[in-house]
Amino acid sequence: MIEQPIIATVFLFALIALGEVISIYSRARIPMLMTAMIGFLVLTWTGVFPENILELSTLPALGAILIGPLIIHMGTLMPLSTLKKQWRAVVISISGLLGALILVLTIVPLVFDFETAASGVGPISGGVVALLITTEKLTELGLTAIIVVPVLIAAFQTPIGMPLISFFLKRYAQYFVKNTTASVEDKEAFEADEKPVRFSLLKNNIILLFTVFVLAAIATVLSEWTGVHYTLYCLLFGILMLNSRLFPQGVLEKSNSFSFMMVALIFVIIGTMGGITPGDVLNNIPAVLLILVTGVGGLALGGFIASKAVGWHPFKGMPVALTALVGFPGDYLICEEVSRSTTDNPVDQSRVFSELVTPMLIGGFVTVTVASVVIASVVMGML
Repeated sequence: MIEQPIIATVFLFALIALGEVISIYSRARIPMLMTAMIGFLVLTWTGVFPENILELSTLPALGAILIGPLIIHMGTLMPLSTLKKQWRAVVISISGLLGALILVLTIVPLVFDFETAASGVGPISGGVVALLITTEKLTELGLTAIIVVPVLIAAFQTPIGMPLISFFLKRYAQYFVKNTTASVEDKEAFEADEKPVRFSLLKNNIILLFTVFVLAAIATVLSEWTGVHYTLYCLLFGILMLNSRLFPQGVLEKSNSFSFMMVALIFVIIGTMGGITPGDVLNNIPAVLLILVTGVGGLALGGFIASKAVGWHPFKGMPVALTALVGFPGDYLICEEVSRSTTDNPVDQSRVFSELVTPMLIGGFVTVTVASVVIASVVMGML
């Protein structure tokens, strides 16, 4: 029965829906994505789900092509007036990565060897590309025995990072709501219609969605020509289209396609847990745990120090550094869950979300898309 794509999809969708329910009732203390990922792992290990359930669903194949359009959507959440203030997020992100790099390469070799420590640096910095650089270098050097270490770190850093980030963001959101009040401009911005797009054709949902996909395709081509990751082009396109009034704010929400696309992408994220066996975890758990503890501690410490230096509340800055553990879409989902759970006032929910989402997304791009690749390349080059 489960071999039918629609039935396999419903089973996987049930995990996401369950995670959403738990997130709502726990007031974002237990993030949805963490529930979905751990639930998938447990149900696969116990044989409730067949190992190929993601292939049976076929939805992850769609999700894989939706990353670009979703990143463009994120760009349309960032007015230039907001972006100008985000240099602090960049500083905090880099400081967090340096903290993780120093602690992992200092402490882990005291217990294991330098190769094991180095294998964990790329993944803890975030990003699939960093993981690929790490595994390719280990294979080239014949260190196949420790290849599973970076894979396990990449798989488990999101379930570990999400509740930690959620904890800090909830504390900051409560502080923000308590110590700031919605200005007249905030209320008017929430209630008023946003500036209309320049061309009436772009008010049509199908044409709007088509344009988003065209830009994602152009970003992919530019990436092949220049070597710059396509998600950076997608983010830039989204920002430019919003601020030139060619796209509305939150373009995929306006085209009534955001929720479905996000679910399809979450299927892809859940799939990163596939292929991990209990034996892999048991055999490598000491090294993986030590790298995760030192890496997460380094990210948090670096984020704390930089937050103090640039004048941000530590509970706002530390999650920006820790977003290396989750990347997109986890950073967006946490902001959404935290803003929803902090207050029932729609104006304050909007204020909290706007306060959190831009620095988190910027932090994610700095760590996952750019800095992690540089760090992985440099550290693996030392082997």
